[in-house]
Amino acid sequence: SAISGVLNVELINEEGNIAQSIKIPLASGLGAGDFALADTLKEGNYRIRAYTNWMRNAGEDYFFEKNIAIVNAISNKVFTKTSYTYSTQNGAQKVNAVITYTDINGQPYAAKEVSYQVQADAHNITKGKGVTDDKGNLAITFTNNVSGLFSSGRLVTVISIEEKEKITKTVLIKALSGKVDVQFFPEGGYLVNGIGSKVAFKATGADGLGKDIKGIVKDEQGNTVTAFSSQHLGMGVFTLVPQMGKTYKATISYPDGSENVIDMPVAKTSGYVLRIDNSNTTAVILRLSITDTVTNSSPVTIVAQSGGKLLFAAKSKAGKSGFVTSVPKSRFPSGIVQFTIFSSTGEPITERLIFIQNPDQLKLDIVAAKQSYLPRERVKLDINAKTDRDSVVEGSFSISVIDETKVKVDEEDENSILANILLTSELKGYIEKPNYYFINPNDKTRADLDVLMLTQGYRRFEWKQIMSDNFLPAIYQPERSLEASGTITQKGKPVAGAKVTLFSTTGGIFSADTVADAQGRFKFNNLLFADSARLVVQATTPAGKKNVDVTLDSNTPQLVTKNKNIPGMRVSINDGLVDYLKYNNYVNSEYSRYGVSKKTVVLNEVVIAEKKVILKNSANLNGPGNANYVLLRKDLSMACTTLDMCLQGRLPSVLIDFKGRAYSARGDGRFMLIVVDGGYMPVDYLRTININDVESVELLKDASKVAVYGPEGSGGVLVITTRRGEPNYDYLKRPSPGVISYAPQGYYVARAFYSPKYGDPKTNEALADLRTTVYWSPNIITDKQGKASATYFNAGSKGTYRVVIEGIDNSGRIGRQVYHYRVE
Repeated sequence: SAISGVLNVELINEEGNIAQSIKIPLASGLGAGDFALADTLKEGNYRIRAYTNWMRNAGEDYFFEKNIAIVNAISNKVFTKTSYTYSTQNGAQKVNAVITYTDINGQPYAAKEVSYQVQADAHNITKGKGVTDDKGNLAITFTNNVSGLFSSGRLVTVISIEEKEKITKTVLIKALSGKVDVQFFPEGGYLVNGIGSKVAFKATGADGLGKDIKGIVKDEQGNTVTAFSSQHLGMGVFTLVPQMGKTYKATISYPDGSENVIDMPVAKTSGYVLRIDNSNTTAVILRLSITDTVTNSSPVTIVAQSGGKLLFAAKSKAGKSGFVTSVPKSRFPSGIVQFTIFSSTGEPITERLIFIQNPDQLKLDIVAAKQSYLPRERVKLDINAKTDRDSVVEGSFSISVIDETKVKVDEEDENSILANILLTSELKGYIEKPNYYFINPNDKTRADLDVLMLTQGYRRFEWKQIMSDNFLPAIYQPERSLEASGTITQKGKPVAGAKVTLFSTTGGIFSADTVADAQGRFKFNNLLFADSARLVVQATTPAGKKNVDVTLDSNTPQLVTKNKNIPGMRVSINDGLVDYLKYNNYVNSEYSRYGVSKKTVVLNEVVIAEKKVILKNSANLNGPGNANYVLLRKDLSMACTTLDMCLQGRLPSVLIDFKGRAYSARGDGRFMLIVVDGGYMPVDYLRTININDVESVELLKDASKVAVYGPEGSGGVLVITTRRGEPNYDYLKRPSPGVISYAPQGYYVARAFYSPKYGDPKTNEALADLRTTVYWSPNIITDKQGKASATYFNAGSKGTYRVVIEGIDNSGRIGRQVYHYRVE
């Protein structure tokens, strides 16, 4: 929308820590960005979270979140598969885990020592040691005494595959029991004696995923009333006519042969029952049934809303037993619609969610010159965007092309633009396989989607809140641009008319001036600077005196809440990726022939017996503090401004030239590898690091310590840890009165996706082209005729290539299209 101009995007790890955070500038609601993954980033389940400052007023439920698996595709020697069984011991849940350790070819790591820790919320619950059997299996048993462990539990294991090589593998604990939770949801909210109702049910395992069940409903005398079975992902529906004076129980049968008896919801003696038939393609049929004991002379109001907008309202005079009416589906856009029946006094009586699937999505046609291409051949795809009425549209779309032969896709589990905007962003909780309902809509998928509407909680506006206009005031204001604001004071009192100057020292030079208001407040709007910029705010009194204090405003950081998509996380991170990783090994071996492989960086963890210095946030691959020499923050002079200046003469046998490049005085002139917060930086990067941001510097120069960094570290390594990872660090420390130097988070400069251009002299065509992601563009713009095109070159591999284009037009209509072609 036009409300916000800045998008916050975060990469969050399994432990709930923000691994990376970027700000993306938005134009007409559109922006582009990426995460450059540090070479030392741990593999595991991560999630991407995106939100604007304005969205924070509605709460975290409205943020975009998506799980992604990050694996070590450069040096991965150990693969795991894990199975769990459960039992009860002295009233507590006992968990039995079996972890199978193999190499990439499936060969077991037999007779290998393994140490392990069971963790919950970063706390160690228990630990132990064991040895794998001849099949590479290790059995671990522990008792759960921690509430909620299934939502944040991990098994952290360290396996010794060779005498001096230990590999850490972390396995997710998603469930601590085999218990299946079964819930019943009468349509409209409750059962009423004497009136037939649809009753939906949902069976969910402790891991948050749906489980198939069967069941029989019996009355208190043991008579069978009806039978039911799940139709999709543990969900289903049946009809029940409760009778006065009777109670009902459901006997549930599970796939393992066990059974359980559950009480059915107790029926009311009188009231309303709403039944909706959504199977008709053109109209929604509503039937409201009323018991004789309910006064029905007053009219009721039918209201339908979608996305917080009122789309339909009508009054109806209920007859003796109710009424039947229909509402054209053309009155609603595709998506979730909430029907509510209100009494004559305005009280909501009953309500029901349905999903409308109208043919109102954009029609995206992808036209290729042919269905089969050669490896490395140039491909041009023409894109035509139209509405459902064949009107051409202008819009913005993303396009991706992958080699589907190498990268397998579970299309049902994709969080496509249709699934996200129309479904998952509107409902509470985790939605399993959301794209299933949109791939090929038919009678079966529509029936399954209707059951989902009956069982999943809505998270839009409460009617009582809407009708009372009782919305909380907005705490967070829209960010239309980057800004700097604050207060100028002198001895605690505001300085009216203070002169304030803002300028940058790195990341693009600019300056601006303003004057503080009567309260000493100042503000700079519409700033444009990159994330690497360092800003300086300088203030004086109106007479030019510098003895003032500058206090900058800061935004309260957004807390990291529990991942709502835990059921979708991988227990073993490499599950389903072995073929891809095998191929990636081949890719690295081919690239190494040309000296361009990243495999020279060995990412295996090296376990060190002693640590000379404990550094909390260090990314030293030898272990934090395990270095030849360590400089802490207190050891660095604050008189200098950048790190290259502060390190002059401070590190033994290390020289720094005029360009800020470090090298060993006793070496062969090779520059040292610079590692900042786990990322490999250019050799002259020391010049850009402000001394106020530095937590520690570790010097690695012995062969035993630089070996883990491969040939790139042969000239020595400087491991630098900044204070960005320390939550209590104050970036607003001032070096002198009236001046503050700080490094705010600026805009991330998105990288262009690399796509080779064959025939260009700059392209090394002798290099093997083994890309699996062939092409990616986040901003394909259609013109006034609804046309656009994308041009790229195929990779060097044969197979089936998958093209996905999705996006939104200027009127907010969304669309998605998947296209395949062969490379032979």
